[in-house]
Amino acid sequence: MLQELFTPSVQHALELVGIFVFAISGALLAVRKNFDVFGMAVLAEVTALGGGLLRDLIIGAVPPAAFTDLGYFVTPLVATGLVFFLHPHVERIQVAVNVFDAAGLGLFCVTGTTKAYEYGLGLTASATLGLATAVGGGVLRDVLANEVPSLLRWDRDLYAVPAMVGATMVVLCIRFEVLSPFTSGLAVVTAFVLRLLAMRFHWRAPRAWNRRSGMSEQEHKATA
Repeated sequence: MLQELFTPSVQHALELVGIFVFAISGALLAVRKNFDVFGMAVLAEVTALGGGLLRDLIIGAVPPAAFTDLGYFVTPLVATGLVFFLHPHVERIQVAVNVFDAAGLGLFCVTGTTKAYEYGLGLTASATLGLATAVGGGVLRDVLANEVPSLLRWDRDLYAVPAMVGATMVVLCIRFEVLSPFTSGLAVVTAFVLRLLAMRFHWRAPRAWNRRSGMSEQEHKATA
């Protein structure tokens, strides 16, 4: 089914672009954390490949694609080298990086969901793994950098929700037997646009209803 959505060459090229942009975000965080070049490479690799690696291990697609395709492994290293030498310039085009990151989010939530279903998972499990494919690398990146994962923070623009919407669209298309290059592309674009709108208008998920305390986490810790 996955091969029917995109030709192998197109799919591979799109995945490499997504991997590259995810790796850029990992390497930039390493720079902000004052990591050395090895730390930069580790965060770049984990961010770019972590979600797909997790998916492949769960569905039994072993060895994972990250270990069978040299391009998947080398691309984050190229991104690391770019950030190592040019990180001030890369920081200045952060908006463009975020746009490509949103495109990668949309692509991976769709291909991750489709691949999981192709390996025999049910619709709900497939959508869950599609989400994990899209955001798993970022979660691992933040954990390694000793930060609260971005998708768990209320003060960050919606990230997981657009991927959830894209993955859900895919499983609905599978359920009603209308999955095609057009509908899968529509799911990618929908997740992409939702993420862009979230960044533009700072859409955020609601916190617990009827919160009685207005104290920030820092203030709470200070009084504890």
